[in-house]
Amino acid sequence: MKMLLLAAVALSPLALPAAAQNGSGSRQADPHRSDDVIVTAPIRTSESDVLQGTSVLTGANLTRELRPTIGETLARLPGVSATSFGPSASRPILRGFQGDRIRVLTDGIGSIDVSNTSVDHAVVIDPLLAERVEVLRGPAALLYGSSAVGGVVNVVDRRIPRALPENGYRVDAIGTYGSAANERSIGGAADVTAVGPLVLHVDGSYLKSDDLRIGGHVLSREARRASLALAGQPQDTDEPIDFAGNAALRGKLPNSAAETWTAGVGASIVTDGGMLGASYSHYDSLYGIPVRYATAIGQEQEAPRLDVAQDRYDLRAEVTPHGAWVDAIRLRAAHASYRHFELEENGEVGTAFYNKGLEARAELVQARRGAWQGASGVQYFSRAFDVVGDEAFLPRNDTEQTGLFTLQQFENGRFKAEGGLRYEHTRLTAAPGIREGTERFTAQDRSFGTWSGSLGAAYTLADGVRVGLNASRTARAPSAEELFANGPHAGTQAYELGNPNFRAETSWGLEATLHAHSDIFSLDASAYYNWFDNYIFETQVAPDACVTAAGGEVDLPCFRYAQAKARYYGFEADASARLATIGSHTITADLLGDYVHAEVVDRGPVPRIPPLRLLGGLEAQSDTSSARLEVEKVFAQRRTAPFETDTDGYTMVNASLSFHPWGGSDRRSILLAANNVFNVEARRASSVLKDFAPLAGRDIRVTFRMGI
Repeated sequence: MKMLLLAAVALSPLALPAAAQNGSGSRQADPHRSDDVIVTAPIRTSESDVLQGTSVLTGANLTRELRPTIGETLARLPGVSATSFGPSASRPILRGFQGDRIRVLTDGIGSIDVSNTSVDHAVVIDPLLAERVEVLRGPAALLYGSSAVGGVVNVVDRRIPRALPENGYRVDAIGTYGSAANERSIGGAADVTAVGPLVLHVDGSYLKSDDLRIGGHVLSREARRASLALAGQPQDTDEPIDFAGNAALRGKLPNSAAETWTAGVGASIVTDGGMLGASYSHYDSLYGIPVRYATAIGQEQEAPRLDVAQDRYDLRAEVTPHGAWVDAIRLRAAHASYRHFELEENGEVGTAFYNKGLEARAELVQARRGAWQGASGVQYFSRAFDVVGDEAFLPRNDTEQTGLFTLQQFENGRFKAEGGLRYEHTRLTAAPGIREGTERFTAQDRSFGTWSGSLGAAYTLADGVRVGLNASRTARAPSAEELFANGPHAGTQAYELGNPNFRAETSWGLEATLHAHSDIFSLDASAYYNWFDNYIFETQVAPDACVTAAGGEVDLPCFRYAQAKARYYGFEADASARLATIGSHTITADLLGDYVHAEVVDRGPVPRIPPLRLLGGLEAQSDTSSARLEVEKVFAQRRTAPFETDTDGYTMVNASLSFHPWGGSDRRSILLAANNVFNVEARRASSVLKDFAPLAGRDIRVTFRMGI
């Protein structure tokens, strides 16, 4: 509660004037928000009218925040953190939820990879090619699946063109250099009108980076102490580990280099009555996982690399009759074949992951009838997943899921209400082990039928000031990993043990929102509380449990999935104010804060929860240039699970200069940015590797963006 009060006091100077202002409701005071239509919502609506917490990253703000992973790109948005498993594998965390409790989408369809199975697996999405990124939190996200209890991240690109380009063509390109990892990246996309309504598209990107420079020691204080305590003691390994040498490592993060390239083509027929388009894309990446250094006798010290490839096919169709009953019919589908090899230090394949997935979604958008409008649809998902090799912690398994959903809105003057309902049938099957060393796997077959729903209302108190309350009930079927895991997992350095008898995870949630916007002030704030039954979590248990399940010796710590009651509560707030106008420059100040408290009832804190954070910025903007200085204060995290270490807080300073030499409407720009100016040592509490892989040190970035 002390941290909640501290954050509330810090935000109050901007929040109170914003709520009292009776202005026009424009967003000129807030450079980090956009009045664009939210394309992720089934019923496309302005950002200012969305009932739940929403963030949009686009334009100059997206250019400034752009990083090699989608997790790090979004990490400075309110309510968002990242898994930070090294610089190449960082998935978003929303309101403390990660893994199978959030969805990461590409233009409305899942990334169809295995990033939700382990934090060392990268999300197969290239932020270089993104036009905008939308983050939806709260009940509305449930329309994209029961796995979206924490929220949805939707990365929107132009791979399937949605409109005819002006002048018959459009070309965009971006190039970036980052000093922290000697990062060199380039990406580009082009659309051209071929014949009549036919639009052709091509895109590609390339990124290469070296080992990441960091602001201090590789090992955390606790890990250094453990390493030094064991220095000079006899080792029970063939090649003794120099523990004291581990403790001395600093300045650079070994085995964190990466090389990634993508290529894609697409085509669309676009008319006044709708569109039909398809695309093909290929993703290829080779990246290192930061070394998990040995800090105890008998631990192994590995430096694995992951060789990732995906081939993906996408389809989008939309018919817009704008009739008396039907406004639009949309179809979206994707199929992908994914594999990655976990390479040993000698280059041999240790473990291979194979995933084939199909996801399709159809929506019927109702025409507005007075104060009423809505959308309904069906969603289908299937996945065939197999792990082959020495560290196969899962049997070959299949997941098939069908969902039916509806969202209905009612708006009358100052009052707006929204209700959603989703039914989902999920079947998960596991095959018996037939390969040598997989005899521990047995045939399994589980089915779940779950209902989820949400109801929200908002009332406009004055022009630009709106309050809202949302309630939701969510039911999620356990994932294959939670049900069937039974094996050593190098990514988490644990022997993982699932439970095939799990019940569906259910939760009730409340969210209160406040949106206040005027010509000079802006505030968006949310507070939420979630009650979970049958909450699924990992807990460390005695080694005997894993020895029995494995049918033999187990060298790694034993972690078993369990179910219990859990509680999540927290807040996020984002405020800004226009301070002055000096010549052609507008001076604005902004401040965001977020906090999550998560606990398994009668068990203790949920592991890897981000602590309280405050981020304040001062920005000067004109049509041709902008300058920004920001300070991010992340507090220490002492509420940890028994198997976790505490995480120290840090303060990071960032600065940037952006130039639009040919005017603000021109799509050519130059960005100079200095991140972590004072080269502090920073570690995220949400990272499994926090004791072995800090965040980037001082990073000078230069980005050129052009468009014609």
